Amino acid sequence: MASRRKHEASSSSSEDSSVDSKEEARRRDIKERDEFAQRLKQKDEGRTRKVVESTSRKAYEEAAKRLKLEAEDRDKLLPKLRIHSRRQYLEKRKDDKVAELEADILDDEYLFEESQITERERQDREYKRSLLQIAKEHEKARELERVQRYHMPKDIKKGDKEEYVEVDEREKVPNAEQKKWEAEQLASAVYKFGSKDAKARQQEEYELLLDDQIDFVQALRLDGTKDKDRKPVVSEADRKKMDIEETKKSLPVYPFKEDLIAAIKEHQILIIEGETGSGKTTQIPQYLYEAGFTNDGKKIGCTQPRRVAAMSVAARVAQEMGVKLGNEVGYSIRFEDCTSERTVIKYMTDGTLHREFLSEPDLASYSVMIIDEAHERTLHTDILFGLVKDIARFRVDLKLLISSATLDAEKFSEFFDDANIFRIPGRRFPVDIYYTKAPEADYIDACVVSVLQIHATQPLGDILVFLTGQEEIEACQEMLQDRVKRLGSKLKELLILPIYANLPSDMQAKIFEPTPPNARKVVLATNIAETSLTIDNIIYVIDPGFAKQNNFNSRTGMETLMVVPISKASANQRAGRAGRVAPGKCFRLYTAWAYKHELEENTVPEIQRINLGNAVLMLKALGINDLLHFDFLDPPPHETLVLALEQLYALGALNHHGELTKLGRRMAEFPVDPMMAKMLLASEKYKCSEEVVTIAAMLSVNGAIFYRPKDKIIHADTARKNFNHMHGDHLSLLQVYNQWAESDYSTQWCYENYIQFRSMKRARDVREQLVGLMQRVEIEMVSGLPETINIRKAITSGYFYHIARLSKGGHYKTVKHNQTVMIHPNSALFEELPRWVLYHELVFTTKEYMRSVIEIESKWLLEAAPHYYKPKELEDSTNKKMPKTVGRATLAE
Repeated sequence: MASRRKHEASSSSSEDSSVDSKEEARRRDIKERDEFAQRLKQKDEGRTRKVVESTSRKAYEEAAKRLKLEAEDRDKLLPKLRIHSRRQYLEKRKDDKVAELEADILDDEYLFEESQITERERQDREYKRSLLQIAKEHEKARELERVQRYHMPKDIKKGDKEEYVEVDEREKVPNAEQKKWEAEQLASAVYKFGSKDAKARQQEEYELLLDDQIDFVQALRLDGTKDKDRKPVVSEADRKKMDIEETKKSLPVYPFKEDLIAAIKEHQILIIEGETGSGKTTQIPQYLYEAGFTNDGKKIGCTQPRRVAAMSVAARVAQEMGVKLGNEVGYSIRFEDCTSERTVIKYMTDGTLHREFLSEPDLASYSVMIIDEAHERTLHTDILFGLVKDIARFRVDLKLLISSATLDAEKFSEFFDDANIFRIPGRRFPVDIYYTKAPEADYIDACVVSVLQIHATQPLGDILVFLTGQEEIEACQEMLQDRVKRLGSKLKELLILPIYANLPSDMQAKIFEPTPPNARKVVLATNIAETSLTIDNIIYVIDPGFAKQNNFNSRTGMETLMVVPISKASANQRAGRAGRVAPGKCFRLYTAWAYKHELEENTVPEIQRINLGNAVLMLKALGINDLLHFDFLDPPPHETLVLALEQLYALGALNHHGELTKLGRRMAEFPVDPMMAKMLLASEKYKCSEEVVTIAAMLSVNGAIFYRPKDKIIHADTARKNFNHMHGDHLSLLQVYNQWAESDYSTQWCYENYIQFRSMKRARDVREQLVGLMQRVEIEMVSGLPETINIRKAITSGYFYHIARLSKGGHYKTVKHNQTVMIHPNSALFEELPRWVLYHELVFTTKEYMRSVIEIESKWLLEAAPHYYKPKELEDSTNKKMPKTVGRATLAE
């Protein structure tokens, strides 16, 4: 009996000690987390500048030294440069003269036959021909001199990398890829001599194409709200003559400048309602700056839901204020910061403002915060509402402006404790709305036909076409270019300009350039142009009625990006784009019945339909622990919130008390999905941070790396297969990046391997940013190559949720939800069929496809997530890799 009591006492004491040790570990982790956060704060205080360096005495001395050296070198260099320049000029002049002579002969022969010219003209023609012949022979002789002789190959020592040589020297010039593409496009569109029946064939094709017209029916008219006492809207031609000051005065917001400033001074929170294009985003920060809201060294912040909008608006405001972008006016977006210590007006995405809350929870450096485009109801905007509402209560000096188009102003006012609404009457012209008589089967083709129909029959004015994404925009652009080329000179010039988030900023800027005289511009845009951007001179809008929407299924834990019908509110917003500068027309590629009966009234807020993992991590990092009672404008579904908390616990970002761990605090520093953040942090343990950070950067642009032109599909697919890694796609992407880096980031190399240079350039920028963040969270950059097991283990540490195994029928099933999925045909493992695979994302097209797949071993899951997987789940009769032949035979059956 005594021994039994003794045994019970010892077991209870061991339990107590294990509880104590767990509690001790939790306290130690929280202490380390707080110390880490403090170190980050100190780093931030010591580092303000990112892009524009502050001028110091040392910088002045450096500049003076450089000027002195330059003056000394100039006298030595100028004579040599003159000789070199003269030689280059003569070389170019010779080529130009030969081309001119050739064109002159062609022209002469085409216009006048032998029988029509005099003897002297015939002799002159013969003289020119012989001259051209001599010039060409001379060039051939020069080429013979330049023949590349055989050289002894260099001795390449073991370990040395072979140097990559550019084939085309012109590739080293900035924007060479764009210039080359433009030259090719121009060459293919040049009119050639000799086809004498071209006019007749053009006429025939012109008739053929416009036979295929769409019947539109006018259903209603949106009335204009143009004030009689105000100037009418200026045309594009007049606008060009105006200086910036006059343009600013012509905006609808200008007459309300004094009233608006007075209202902002009187009320702490103000809801500003006005049409898109009324000048809210560009003018109000300038009015506040002029009214002295930045005099005490504080900034005016303005958030945008989209990156493109933040960049383009900041550039426009900098131009209006006559300052350099990055000085007084700057912007900050994910993976790009263009601000300095002089910045007083700062545009940023709402996700960027979330990150600022981490280092500055009370927004002490801001005197005014403008939440713009609030009606878009993105996830970040909705969370910002709750955060800024809370801050406004204890920081009475902070002015808060919620700017929205005419949709949800009353709802916002109610949420912000019945805040006052300031309305700016939009200067909108009437818009005629047309519907199709019958539903359209292929809305992309219908868009192309409608554009040509408008271009051929309607007065001049630019066209805005709404499409769902990059693939559709590129397909539509290709079809339009093809048909316009076939029509030839029958139609006026049509400029086709795309706009989507992945497009480089210099290409994005083209949509804002004025349209040349006697030409028409057609802008192919995603729903970014619905509210975030205002493009001048849009008279016609084509609305197919669709947009891409992210939906998260909390039951399966799967996220899908699907094309869905837009809401009535969005349809009206799109139609309103046509009435900015003159009476406009909106062509809806669906029936009036579909508008009335099939479209929802409003778009479902993003917070109610997407994965909240990142948002919950961010709120936890801000110290908000009671998420179920957080002040949301529209609360997210309970299951989605619980699932996000479960996922963060499984990743180790939260402890069993639901508190943020040190790992979670480090994860919050990365502006990426929590699973990717965990993968990056796991690379420290597995000593392969260099490779994992490259993979993360490549995955961020994964959809747009490989280029597959229709006329060279076989070549492109062969080039892609050369990069395939036996263990999967993440490692294939790593090989692509490393080989590109070895070629000294060459554009020519990208051409030769059918890889999109601009996507690689973006991946390189993202990688640099991520490396900076890795160093910020105290991770040393080390390489783990040539062994790939550690790299795959690091990826498994983050993405252990995304696991599938091969079942007996030759199909893959996800481990937790038993959902049937397939390996994507583009994958390196498409024909390999390994037993266990990890995928980056699931894409739903005709089937559920796993995109970006790597082969893993089931025992790694117990190492990476012992709390999530039980050994029993990972056991099965064939836990070894299946032989290739068996796998293929099963698939064929």
